[in-house]
Amino acid sequence: MEKLLQQSEGLVTRTLSPKRRYLFDQVNWKNRLIGIKGARGTGKTTILLQRLKSLDLPPTVAAYFSLDDLYFTVHPLSQVVEKFYRQGGKYLFLDEVHKYPAWSAHIKNLYDFYPDLNIVFTGSSIIDIVRQEADLSRRALMYELFGLSYREFLEFSEIGAFHPISLDTLISPAREWRRGFPTDFRPLQHFRDYLQFGYYPFSLEGKEGYGARLNQLIRTIVEYDMAELHDFDIRNAKKMLQLLYVLSANVPFKPNLKMLAEKSGIHRNTVNSYLHFLEQARLIRQLYPAGISVAILQKPEKIYVDNTNLAYALHPGEPDKGNLRETFFASQLRVSHQLTYPSHGDFLVDENYIFEVGGKSKGNKQLQHIPNGFIVADDTEYPISQLPLWVFGFLY
Repeated sequence: MEKLLQQSEGLVTRTLSPKRRYLFDQVNWKNRLIGIKGARGTGKTTILLQRLKSLDLPPTVAAYFSLDDLYFTVHPLSQVVEKFYRQGGKYLFLDEVHKYPAWSAHIKNLYDFYPDLNIVFTGSSIIDIVRQEADLSRRALMYELFGLSYREFLEFSEIGAFHPISLDTLISPAREWRRGFPTDFRPLQHFRDYLQFGYYPFSLEGKEGYGARLNQLIRTIVEYDMAELHDFDIRNAKKMLQLLYVLSANVPFKPNLKMLAEKSGIHRNTVNSYLHFLEQARLIRQLYPAGISVAILQKPEKIYVDNTNLAYALHPGEPDKGNLRETFFASQLRVSHQLTYPSHGDFLVDENYIFEVGGKSKGNKQLQHIPNGFIVADDTEYPISQLPLWVFGFLY
């Protein structure tokens, strides 16, 4: 127990970054049970430690435990928490909970047994809280942490600090959001760097070796994290990786399940299920037709890799520019908005707004008779009749 508390204190002491992710201020820290899920590498652990440091309490009162620590292979979580509580513990931060057997049942019991203990836990994005045997959905306030937005990338890279822009403000004809940028701000100057290197916070440590780290991250998610899924046979991890690489060479496209099955070696009847697993792991994004309920066995209209950094890491050369545009747009919008595939245009957002994404010469002919239709143009700073693609990176 003392070892865990010493580790917790050391980690908090070494947490120096004053900059916080967008989610930090959105979390209702007063809630007694909070869950934060997200893909590997998005910064869940850092948020826990920053919150713990902001409490400014001794480790006997507020502590961080990582449940993938070997300590918990021989020391039951229930006994550790009981001792922590009896010594005056009030705030408990549990990281990597999905690595602990029957984790949801244990957290439920901690919540019920210690009514004045505040618990924050993190887990992989592949966790489906609703499907857990213990009904955490009634108890836990759940959040999901996504990768860096373009706005956050600029701030964390010490390039410039800007406030988020809501979608309603962004599409307003008044274009009032332009006033939030100084006249000398060049929005495209660092945009290409973001597309290739800026989504995962560890990119801030340097570009060298970033692609190799991303490929290792992908393998770890597929070969290690997906072992926690009850419906996934880990012996098929190699086929899952093959499927992902096949997708990366073709997306975005209307999937041909027969072709995907043949090239990945996965039985055609299970391809949709594997696509669902990849999406839960935040490695791909599936776009379904507007007006149709989403089900695991339904074929998506389009498939994208989850973010543009993955597009570069998985593609042997330069990714298709049109692919990058749409992938960026989808990755920034999906954090707070619903995306579906419309009969006209590229994206239907919140069942209300239609967006067509293209280059700077993109015309509005396709959407000129469609209410709430907008053209999004790449490679342009402040177009008159269009919306610049880069500004959608300021939504969070």
